[in-house]
Amino acid sequence: MRLSPEQLAQIRQSAAESFGSEARVWLFGSRVDDSKLGGDVDLLVESDRDLPVQALLRTQARMEYALRLPVDLVVQTPCRQPGPIANIARMTGIRLT
Repeated sequence: MRLSPEQLAQIRQSAAESFGSEARVWLFGSRVDDSKLGGDVDLLVESDRDLPVQALLRTQARMEYALRLPVDLVVQTPCRQPGPIANIARMTGIRLT
């Protein structure tokens, strides 16, 4: 996994603040492959808390600012049906919370 312990802590903290402590977060994509270089941070967040789009964008912006990396945030809530990316993230990703 190509993120520092500090970056992982920041992801966990941001997710808990925005989605609640019960949110489940997966890191997936190129950052889970130690042989790759660069890339953004792909995160799947599963939460029972529905947030407006503006709140999701603020969360993504906070994560990008804290990590100093681009973040792709895929969010699954009761109002959002899981898509193929969410399924891939669960199968290939690393659960962070």
